[in-house]
This record gives sequence, structure tokens and C-alpha cells, in this order.
Amino acid sequence: MRRLLLGLSGLAAAAWAVRDVPVAMGAKARGDRADRVSRSPQFRDGRFHNRARTVQFDQEAGGGLVRELLFGKQQRTPVGEIPVVTPEPPTDDGLFLTWYGHATTLVEIDGARVLFDPVWSERVSPSQLVGPRRLHPMPQPLSEVPDVDAIVISHDHYDHLDLPTVRELVRTQTAPFVVPLGVGAHLERWKVPADRIIELDWEESAEVAGVRLIATAAQHFSGRGFTRDETLWTSWVIAGPTRKVFYTGDSGYFDGYREIGEAHGPFDATLIQVGAYADGWPDIHMTPEHGVAAHVDLQGGLMIPVHWATFKLALHAWTEPADRVWAEAKARDVALAIPRPGERVDVDAPPTVDPWWQTLA
Repeated sequence: MRRLLLGLSGLAAAAWAVRDVPVAMGAKARGDRADRVSRSPQFRDGRFHNRARTVQFDQEAGGGLVRELLFGKQQRTPVGEIPVVTPEPPTDDGLFLTWYGHATTLVEIDGARVLFDPVWSERVSPSQLVGPRRLHPMPQPLSEVPDVDAIVISHDHYDHLDLPTVRELVRTQTAPFVVPLGVGAHLERWKVPADRIIELDWEESAEVAGVRLIATAAQHFSGRGFTRDETLWTSWVIAGPTRKVFYTGDSGYFDGYREIGEAHGPFDATLIQVGAYADGWPDIHMTPEHGVAAHVDLQGGLMIPVHWATFKLALHAWTEPADRVWAEAKARDVALAIPRPGERVDVDAPPTVDPWWQTLA
């Protein structure tokens, strides 16, 4: 009887986890939202497009990825516990960046608080039974995150837009969700109130709590199910009265960074994607060296690398993004901070780089 009850309990838990899969996959834009999507300069032939070209996957390199997966000797997970820091309480002045892990970052700028790509789930997947699992706990429960003025999403991939996290933020926060075109359909299905959804196309902006959030170009793709590119992907400019920050979202390296720097820079700090890259998809994710080049193009001050350390999404060694970005930043004389998850960085007095990750190689 005990085994039977345990089995039934496991089946019930599995059924509960699977129940949300169709909801987690989101929804397609309809009605007025679809009309607005169709008018975007980035949208044609039923899908969004990058400015220069459609992202490519190198099939020949893909064969190399399979070989690496089967026979590669990279240490793809840390050999010990990743050091996690309890975030410091926010203040009303200064410029501070708190990286929670992967892409999730809290930006305190000119008295406003902006939370980027919040993901608190254990896995980045439509189901919490399968999919990449986090390598370290979140530094702080979502319920203890301070009140924020905006929740900003770069695109709809699962490691950037997370159903359980959105549901909790609807319950615990009052801030609007500022998202790329089409992503509002997912939020609408997830019961986010319409007055808390702001959708933007590239070079459109919204003002929240005295700072301007500007959607800018990126080179990537989107999709949560079997279709791709029905929602837009973006990078973001946060422009306050006195300070500016840039976040790449996910992107391959492209000439748009120089144009964004000329139009919106210089930036006091940048949050640059440097992880989950491979030879087979240079159009999709930047290498660490490309990340530093993007920072230079953007006319950035302090660079903080993101999109690494938390989820195993590629075949490179776990420490490789940090090692390579540190070496390239030194070679190009770029100011760099590589915080531990949860560590709050004062942009005006950043810590020197402490290679904490190397003890976990």
C-alpha cells in the first residue's frame, strides 16, 4: 500500500508538472496585437527577421557538436558549489547592477529599479521535469526581491521568459512588463493584466519611473514551440536623466552595436551575453571576444558578462566564458567586473576581478 501511494503521488506530481506545458508554450498574437505585429518593419512573410540576414546553423559544425557531446572532455559543470551572495538592499541613488545568474539582472539607475529577464525556476523548459537545470540556487527568493519599476524581457526563449516567475511577479509586484512585439500574447495567456503589458518594436520606447526604456536591435531568433520568429527579440537601452545602461539580450555579433552606440551611447555600463556559444551558431550567440568587441562598439564603460554560469546550454567548459572574456578585456583595456551570483556591483566603484570561478574548474 505504501509503494502504491508513493507511486500515485509521483504520478500526480508528474501530471501537475505536465499540466502547465501547453500554457508555458504561450500564445500567438491575435486581433489588435497581430495587426501591430504585421505593421512592424521587421515582420514579413509571417515572421520577424534580423536586419542583415536570417541566422544560420552550420550543419557541418553541427556534426562536430555531436562528437563533442559524445567524446569531448570539457568540464561542463562546476566541480564544487558556486558561491552565491545574498543581494544588498537597494538605495535611491547611484548606479548598481545585481546579477542573479544567467541573464537575470536588477539595474538600479537614477532612483529607478529595472529587472531584466527574471528566471527563478529550477529548469528552463516548458516542463519542470526535463530540460537544463540550474547549477546554483537563486541568491534570493523571488518574494524578497525589492519593489521594481519595470520588468523587461529581451525575447521569449525559456531561459529569458519563465511562466512560474511571471505568475509570481504578477502576484508580488505591480510593475509593468516591457516586452518585444508579440510577447504580450504569452503574457496575456498567463493572466498578466493588460494595463501591465507594454510591447515595443525596435527604436520604440517607454518611460517608466523617470527612465526611458528603448528597444534596440539584436541578431537572434524566437519561439517557444514548433514555430519560430513569431515574436520579436531585442536588446535594451536604459536611459536615465544622468546615467545609461545597455543590455544585449541574446545576439550574434553584428554591426548594429556600433550604430546603437552612436545613436544612444556612451553607456556607463553594459550587460553583455558571453556564454552558450558554439562554432555552429555564430549568428545566434556571441563568443566572449565578440562580447568585448560589442562593448567597445557600444562605447561602454564597465562591462559585466551575463548568460553564463547558471544553466548548461552549450558544450564549452563551464569556466571558459569567464576566462576568455577576462583575457580579452585585459587585451583591449576594457573595464570589467565578473560578480558572483547575487553580488551588487557599484558601477562607480567596481571591484577588481577576482577569479572565483577558477577554483571550480
